[in-house]
Amino acid sequence: MLRCMAKRVFIIHGWGGDPGSNWFPWLKEMLEKRGMEAVVPRMPDSENPKLAAWLETLRKAVGGPDAETFMVGHSLGCITILRYMQGLGDEDKIGGAVLVAGFTEDLGIKQIANFLDEPVDWKRINARCKRFVAIASDNDGYVPLRQSEILKEKLGAKVLMQQGMGHFNMAELHVALNELLKIIG
Repeated sequence: MLRCMAKRVFIIHGWGGDPGSNWFPWLKEMLEKRGMEAVVPRMPDSENPKLAAWLETLRKAVGGPDAETFMVGHSLGCITILRYMQGLGDEDKIGGAVLVAGFTEDLGIKQIANFLDEPVDWKRINARCKRFVAIASDNDGYVPLRQSEILKEKLGAKVLMQQGMGHFNMAELHVALNELLKIIG
């Protein structure tokens, strides 16, 4: 299991999301109760997202990444995290990442296609972070199960398959996401 020594955790919402939606406030509160700094940046124009603006927002929020920096992404937040890692300097590293309903291929949604215009640089990402967990649901209506297999193959991610959790986009799902707390600390 991916255990980390996170002191700072960045929770990146997805398309149409915001810091107060879904399970993000719950996770932030739980992490803070455990003495960690938890940040849920508001990604710009989440209904019509642009990769460059999301990356800039994430860079500013994180500042200097280090081995005690951990990231949790949901859906579009996952590819944002991977693109962020891809753009880090050669010496920069983060401690780990959890990718909830993550994907790295075009899902046929035109509003988010700009996040997938370029191929993913797996080698560069793997050089910036060695610990990944992918959390997927057997009935996600947006992200095919094949995507978690890609994350497993390309990143060595441990895949945690959940039953009947859809796209993990309801506040009540925090019960199923208790695994996040075990992973992060």
